[in-house]
Amino acid sequence: MAKIISLVNQKGGVGKTTTSINLAAALGKLGKKTLLVDLDPQRNATTGLGYTTTDFEHDIYEVITGRCTVEESILKTQFDNLYLLPSTINLTGAEVEFIKRMFEDNTFHQNEQLKIILNKIRDNYDYIIIDCMPSLGIITMNALVASDSVIIPVQCEYYALDGVSLILNSIIMVQSSLNPQLRIEGVLLTMLDGRTNIGLSVIEEVRSYFKNKTFNTIIPRLVRLVEAPSHGKPINVYDPESRATQAYANLAKEVIERDGNE
Repeated sequence: MAKIISLVNQKGGVGKTTTSINLAAALGKLGKKTLLVDLDPQRNATTGLGYTTTDFEHDIYEVITGRCTVEESILKTQFDNLYLLPSTINLTGAEVEFIKRMFEDNTFHQNEQLKIILNKIRDNYDYIIIDCMPSLGIITMNALVASDSVIIPVQCEYYALDGVSLILNSIIMVQSSLNPQLRIEGVLLTMLDGRTNIGLSVIEEVRSYFKNKTFNTIIPRLVRLVEAPSHGKPINVYDPESRATQAYANLAKEVIERDGNE
């Protein structure tokens, strides 16, 4: 049965989608059958794996609104053990549609639709990684309810922890009423520029605050990591010798170790 992990931060530009793509690819490289769910209408995880909207017929919006089955929407990528449930801009309409359905059907649970869908296929994978949009709305709430755990990317920049309390409050709220088993998988430090003192001070601050919830792995700020999505490839394919490739391999190993797997 797959472990379901959401990548969540309501701030943009923290490396959330980059980590979703490259963690999923690294898990696949380690022999773990992995599904990447693009739950962001910006569809950067989809394009980052080389897909355009003309490359597939169905998307996550159609799945969660009941227009097609999840099996019809999953794509087998060219990368080792990596599958994709793609997104399109249509996903922006899902929240409005959910609210409308709640008024029409009092048995409809707007926060549980993704959980219902993923539970149908989780036996087919080792890991399901969900790339969430940079907000804490209904769609992201669906991800939290469906997930076993959450990874919070935090960039190594000034005010790095600004807004993280909103994420923690959302997690507490979900734990108290909708998903008591949800836990924090870890806080991931991203975009480290080792030449700056501020990056090192942020590492100290985050590790002091989150303690053993902070991953040992730190993701560096590298041009090659930024370039990879424009070529439709994860970093371990675009530049196998990159320091970022090794970093995401290390992160994948940490995730597997925390799950108690070999």
